[in-house]
This record gives sequence, structure tokens and C-alpha cells, in this order.
Amino acid sequence: MNKVKELPGEAIVAAAQEPSIKNSFLAYVQRVRGGDMGALPAVLGLVVLCVVFAVARPSFVTAINFANLFTQGAAITLIAMGLVFVLLLGEIDLSAGFASGVCAAVLAVTLASAGLPWYVCMAAAILTGVIIGTVLGSLVAKVGIPSFVVTLAAFLAFQGLVLVLVDEGTNISIRDDVVVAIANRNLPPWLGWALYLLCVAVFAAVQLRRARNRTKRGLVADPLSLIAFRVGMLALFAGLAVAALNLERSRNPALVSLTGVPIVVPVILVLLVVWTLVLRRTAFGRHLYAVGGNTEAARRAGIPVDRIKISAFVICSSMAAVGGIVAASRASSVDPNTGGSSVLLYAVGAAVIGGTSLFGGKGRVLDAVLGGAVVAVIENGMGLMGYGASVKYLVTGSVLLLAAGVDALARKRAAAAGLR
Repeated sequence: MNKVKELPGEAIVAAAQEPSIKNSFLAYVQRVRGGDMGALPAVLGLVVLCVVFAVARPSFVTAINFANLFTQGAAITLIAMGLVFVLLLGEIDLSAGFASGVCAAVLAVTLASAGLPWYVCMAAAILTGVIIGTVLGSLVAKVGIPSFVVTLAAFLAFQGLVLVLVDEGTNISIRDDVVVAIANRNLPPWLGWALYLLCVAVFAAVQLRRARNRTKRGLVADPLSLIAFRVGMLALFAGLAVAALNLERSRNPALVSLTGVPIVVPVILVLLVVWTLVLRRTAFGRHLYAVGGNTEAARRAGIPVDRIKISAFVICSSMAAVGGIVAASRASSVDPNTGGSSVLLYAVGAAVIGGTSLFGGKGRVLDAVLGGAVVAVIENGMGLMGYGASVKYLVTGSVLLLAAGVDALARKRAAAAGLR
């Protein structure tokens, strides 16, 4: 009986494709060398910043400051999550900051003046975001005006609209308990642990299901050891975070207790899961990447490019509305500066720092969360060290420039390697 001899090259390929932690790590290193760095720069930058600030100011690693990081960066992160959809198209939305201000003003006016229930007011604010996104997206997709021009015009117009809504500078207080609780209250400790167990269990189930589906299709799947490592790391770091947040943070516990995971954290987690599923598991998500990668090729393939662009702007402005609601909740008020100042710059910076490409076709919603964490750490750490706004802007701008430079260099390396 004749035996088929296995060529040395085939043996090497077969060994490289054998599922193991070592081969998975080597494959990841190869992708990084080829220019596909993903969120690696953001993660490394976040670790370095945390170490630097922890050494310089030990108060940075206290439980109360850890909780402040979540509430401080929540609004920026939510707006950045919406901007990812527009950036994936290679477009930009310069009006997202003041769009959040307009939606926050709608929330405040309907709560204070009309006296409507909180859920009606929130729905009105989000609906305002949907309308804004539809108008902007239609001007870009149907009329053909560049997104930079459209959103710059909206950026200017929305400043005036906010002034109109708040009566030329009036500070509108928000006293609704539900709205205020979003960014200022915490979950009971037991509910925080329940959320932790749910997140770990769902993550493990998703990883196992993905591996099983790839095995059924005859594709190389992640080994169980690698899946166990990922789940273990998530369980470890998430468990440490929940334990830290469940510590007593009040200076006078006898008067008022301050424990638990901030309510805004599960809000961000739910939206992260939803939008990640939209991008990775739906035809809309695949079409969005296709349009961002090559618009003309996507059009010839029968993808409704105009509809995709309009939908992306609708999602962006809707998330800006959610960010505006969180910002209004944290301040317990709305004024002409809501959504202004550095909100837009920080939101765009968060998306890009996290790994979303300004050139389109590359990015994840998780990038906005990672970038938002970097921005929040810089803002918080610089404040603890006593630096003023000038230094904060300089450092944040430098980090943004570095992230954009890394993205540009990575794209060149990927093109040279024939990966894109």
C-alpha cells in the first residue's frame, strides 16, 4: 500500500494551523507586524498612564477616584461610540458635541417646563437625535455635500439652537430622581456582583459558541486553553473592579453610604454589546465596513450606500443624545455650555485613540470605550496633579496625534504587506 509522503512545507503549515495558545500568539504577533495593531496601542497607553499617575499621585488608585473615572468619562465614551459608525465610512461629524447639547436641552425643557414623565422626556431627546442624524445624513448622502461642511455648519447652528432652548443662557436644573440617578447613583453591591457573573458567563458562552461554529465549518478554532485564559482574565480584572467599586467611598458612612457600581456602567455595557452585535452579526454591519473600505465597489455590489450613510449618521446623533442625557444627569442641569467646549474633540479623540481609523473601514465600538478610558484617565490624572486646562489639552492633543500617526503608519505597513 503506497504511503503519501508529507512535504516539509506542508508539515510546517499544518503545525502553524494547529490550535494552541502558542500558535494563536504567533498569529497575533504576525498581524501586528503586518500593520493590524487593533487596540494594542490604546491598551498599552492606558496601562502606562495608570502606572504613571498611580506613582505620581497615590490618590489616583483610591476607590472613590476609580468610581469617578467611570462617571467622568461616560458622556464622552457614549458620544464616541456613535462617532465610530461615521468614522467607519471615512466621514466625520463635527456637530456631535453640540448635538448632545441640543438633546440635553430638549430633555431639560420637557422635564422642567412641560412637566412630562422622565421616560417621555428621554424619548423626546433621543428622537431629536434621530431627526438630527437623518437631516445630516441626507445632506451628505443624497445632496452630496461633504460631511465636514455639513457638520461644521450644524456645529455652528446647534450652538444657537441651544441658546434658544435655554432662553439665551438660563441654567435649567434637573430634579427628576431617575434622570439624576443615571450618572450620580450606584447599584446595590449584590447587583454589581450579579452583573459581573452575568458578563463573565455570557462572554464564556459567546467564546465557546464561536469556537464550536468554526469547528463545524471546518475552520481553525481557538483552543479551549486560550478561551479559558480569556475568560479567566476577564473574570480577574472585572472581579477586582467590582470589588473596588463595592468598597465604602463615603468620608462619613454614618451619614451617607457610597458603595456599588455606578449605574452608568451597565448602561455603557448594554450599548457596547448591542452595537457590537450590530456591527459583527448583521448585514448592516458588514455593509458599513464595505462602504467604508471602498464606496464604489460597495455600490456596484448592490449595497444601498446612501441608506447605510444615513443610518450611520442617525446612530451617531442618537448616541450623542444618550451622551447628552448622561452629561445632563451628571451636572443635574443644562446650560449653553452643555455639549460644547472640548466635548467633540475628546469624543473624536476617544474613537481614534482606541483604534478606529480616520480613513474608514476599520474600527470597533470597543475602541471608543478604550479611547474614552484613556481620555478620562488623562483628564483625571492631570487634575489630581494640579495641572491646568492648558496642559490637559496639550497632553490629550499629543496622544491623539500619536494615535493618528500610528494608524497611518499601520495602514502603510499593511498595504506594503498586501493585507489591505
